[in-house]
Amino acid sequence: MRFRHPDGSTVHLAYCTNVHPAETLDGVLAQLRDHCEPVRKRLGRDRIGIGLWLAKDAASALITDPAALRGLRTELDRRGLEVVTLNGFPYEGFGAEQVKYRVYKPDWTDPERLSHTTDLARLLAALLPDDVTEGTISTLPLAWRDPFDAPRAETARTALTALAQRLDALTDLTGRSIRIGLEPEPGCTVETTADAIAPLTAVGHDRIGVCVDTCHLATSFEDPQTALDALAAAGVPVVKSQLSAALHAEHPHLPDVREALAAFDEPRFLHQTRTLTAAGLRGTDDLGEALATDALPDTAPWRAHFHVPLHAAPAAPLTSTLPVLQDVLTRLVGGPVPLTRHLEVETYTWQALPPALRPRGRPQLAEGIAAELSLARDLLTDLGLKELP
Repeated sequence: MRFRHPDGSTVHLAYCTNVHPAETLDGVLAQLRDHCEPVRKRLGRDRIGIGLWLAKDAASALITDPAALRGLRTELDRRGLEVVTLNGFPYEGFGAEQVKYRVYKPDWTDPERLSHTTDLARLLAALLPDDVTEGTISTLPLAWRDPFDAPRAETARTALTALAQRLDALTDLTGRSIRIGLEPEPGCTVETTADAIAPLTAVGHDRIGVCVDTCHLATSFEDPQTALDALAAAGVPVVKSQLSAALHAEHPHLPDVREALAAFDEPRFLHQTRTLTAAGLRGTDDLGEALATDALPDTAPWRAHFHVPLHAAPAAPLTSTLPVLQDVLTRLVGGPVPLTRHLEVETYTWQALPPALRPRGRPQLAEGIAAELSLARDLLTDLGLKELP
């Protein structure tokens, strides 16, 4: 979906396909048929954007077979889908029964992360629509926090510098500009947008910036204006933003609140949980750890890294951080000039929701994703953007 900003530039809205697990190229093609095109039809649009997730095996198949890459581009066009952004964070196994800490491997200290991201950049340059010259890719925020010492930090910086040089060369070769955004996430060495400033200024290249995930930002209790102002002051670009909402519990000491939270404690994904105290941010690596121990004070609100559907906040006594998303969006695209032009709805946890809230079959999932995109569209038009055909 495309929107015209009041300054005349185009802002792209997509939804991320990591909600549809697929490790192979055949699986990706099936996603387009079984999920993405039905979402487009529910929205009544001739064209929608998807934030494509290409796992290692799918990306390798496309890199080694130019005919397969041309075939994917043809299939996207045929089904009314366009790609301007990729989710390069998960490497493989994102649809496994248990993901947890595995999603952070390989990290930016491993040469395979540089190799994979380089492949994704080359693929995106070939998949961009004919009238689009800029693509974006989100990636993990360097590494999980432990172990990550000074030598590893230098290895990661060197890898990102090499990536920037490769992106420059790719632009020279193709005329397409691909930019990469580190995605701050609770528990990682870059947990917040503030944590991103030092390593990104050390790299010092405008092709390497930040992907602002609004669930992650809210989970870490970052103030949107403060966070985005600090990035701007440091000259760190917001490459893209993932529109997502976290789980919020206002009174975690109450038994009914803890019971409601326990329904979201599931085995597949890591649900880092945070609270803001007078002494600073406190947290656990997972929601179950917070509920089962006294590791987290319960005298202030808790937020958990659980991407809840944008249009459907959890039932009381829980809610979502949708207001944080709205504040971020206002700052990003509500001003005279958009701070980013790539927006991606990323609710990958539909099948991890409590059983009563999970979609029953493909039609219900397509309906839910379309409802999220409709909400995002309304937020954008309320900010003065005009939806384009």
